Amino acid sequence: MAATEQERVCIGAIAGVRGLKGEVRIKSFTADPDDVAAYGPVSTDDGDASYRINITAHAKGLVIARLDGIADRTAAEALKGTKLYVPKDVLPAPEDGEYYHADLVGLTAETEDGEHLGAVKAVHNFGAGDILEIGAGEDDMMIPFTADTIPVVDIENGRIVVKPQTAVEAEDT
Repeated sequence: MAATEQERVCIGAIAGVRGLKGEVRIKSFTADPDDVAAYGPVSTDDGDASYRINITAHAKGLVIARLDGIADRTAAEALKGTKLYVPKDVLPAPEDGEYYHADLVGLTAETEDGEHLGAVKAVHNFGAGDILEIGAGEDDMMIPFTADTIPVVDIENGRIVVKPQTAVEAEDT
């Protein structure tokens, strides 16, 4: 039986292929890009396939690697866009104030006064830091994931507290 989303963490995604012998280009989601190969075999989105990663090179911010069982370009191309997962228990425990994205997605978001805002739908990073996508339908919000705007992260109780900055505060920064 495949692990649930809470029991595994996405550590990379296959962005494309390189060459004719089945090498793939992997966008690593780990702090050190080479760590995409450090935690043992990775599994696919559906958990039906797993691969050992052998890093062969680096190019344009991506890891170039061979995957066990992938020997030609056609097989590699079939994996383009595939997310790569490892069991959460093989990863190091996050330090205080650090969180795995998988731990944040699904948490209930509320204001300091207890007003329900929705749930964390995703964690994005467009280059200037992590942003939480929070919503309960059409009214999704993008909130910077900083100690000022998210003063409480309570994984055990499944919630975060959101303290959005006012327009005046935002202008001052």
